[in-house]
Amino acid sequence: MEYKARYITEDIKLSCYEDNFFKSDIMFDQHMLVWFLSGETKIVQSDTTYHFSKGDIFLIPRNQLATIINYPKDGQPHKTVVMHLSVERLRDYYLNLNVRPKVFKSQKIYCFKDHPLLESCLASLLPYFEMKEIPPDIASLKITEAISILRVMDESIDNVLANFEEPGKINLADYMEKNFMFNLPMEKFSYLTGRSLATFKRDFKKVFNTTPQRWLTRKRLELAHYQLAEKKKKPIDVCYEVGFENLSHFSFAFKKQFGYPPTGLLK
Repeated sequence: MEYKARYITEDIKLSCYEDNFFKSDIMFDQHMLVWFLSGETKIVQSDTTYHFSKGDIFLIPRNQLATIINYPKDGQPHKTVVMHLSVERLRDYYLNLNVRPKVFKSQKIYCFKDHPLLESCLASLLPYFEMKEIPPDIASLKITEAISILRVMDESIDNVLANFEEPGKINLADYMEKNFMFNLPMEKFSYLTGRSLATFKRDFKKVFNTTPQRWLTRKRLELAHYQLAEKKKKPIDVCYEVGFENLSHFSFAFKKQFGYPPTGLLK
């Protein structure tokens, strides 16, 4: 994978993947506003799959689990403008506003297609990626502008952007059954379920009577078998969507579990 990035600040970047494919399982620590210039992305969450391409603008809320799969398209690389909306910056923005967000747990990605104000705001960033000397306050001004536009476009967005709570302790079994396909470090799973790593492992053993890694591997293979047998998906697509990092490891683990390779279900 050849990856290139240009920065105005650490919160605003022009991201470019030149190769044919890039996949990552991610937990977003900050809200991310993304504008597509070229290429294509598939974002897989526990209950839905999104497809984005040139011209699309979307907001991914923080503390969300997702599998990100990036592709070039029509001979063009996967290229996006990415703006991070950090908790610190949002606290400053909302400091003097009388906003009381409703607390809700949402996996929703907010999509904003063909909105002239938001697209104009993000397009105005492009010249700055070519400049060596950048006005010192430009990033802060542009992020403030973007937040203001988002609030005009969707009144419910305050419930996301002005919510500064950290994950609390939640039902471990329900959460893991819903999110096992994301290949994240155990530290991330423990944080998102409101536990220390030691408490997470101890509670996991009580609930599932096995280790997290063994349980995760079994669950991912069972989901893969269903996707191949019932949904007739291709092994390469199933491999990445259920949490494996490469096709050879997936094929080896699948055959060890079921006695035949993934391709055996295609016949």
